Amino acid sequence: MEHVSDGHDVATLAGGCFWCLEAVYQRIEGVLSVTSGYAGGTTPNPTYEEVCTGETAHAEAIQVAFDPALISYEEILDIFWQAHDPTTLNRQGPDAGTQYRSVIFWKGDSQRDVAEASRKKAQGKLKEPIVTQLLPLEQFWPAEDYHQNYYNSHQSAGYCRMVISPKLKKLKLE
Repeated sequence: MEHVSDGHDVATLAGGCFWCLEAVYQRIEGVLSVTSGYAGGTTPNPTYEEVCTGETAHAEAIQVAFDPALISYEEILDIFWQAHDPTTLNRQGPDAGTQYRSVIFWKGDSQRDVAEASRKKAQGKLKEPIVTQLLPLEQFWPAEDYHQNYYNSHQSAGYCRMVISPKLKKLKLE
């Protein structure tokens, strides 16, 4: 599933377009790598075009490899709640469809317990109900190469300027 050396952990998150979350986590101290991909669906090794149909049940997701000595899983999730709107079902900004749903894919009882506590804490700060799903991670499929490191490679593209850059500024990451 993931290729992380000893001493590192992995978080798998979905919160709208994977380019947005990827750009956020690439700027966080303690994050070692971010991979855009797909999770939560039924189609093995899906393509972007297949996921966009909404028929694979996959969400656009990221896998964040991080050093738990520098940043905790709880802190990774604290950023997640700020980096997207967890109260909007199947939509983030201009992106709509089940592939843009909000999900924390947990791995093991410890991550599940932290995710449940984190969602409860985040809900206490919001007026609208959180719709973020908490699901066991069954499989993560990396997206095509052209989706990786997207914002850093395409900062002048319209979506990057209009959607990702303002998000990074709001989070004080740019």
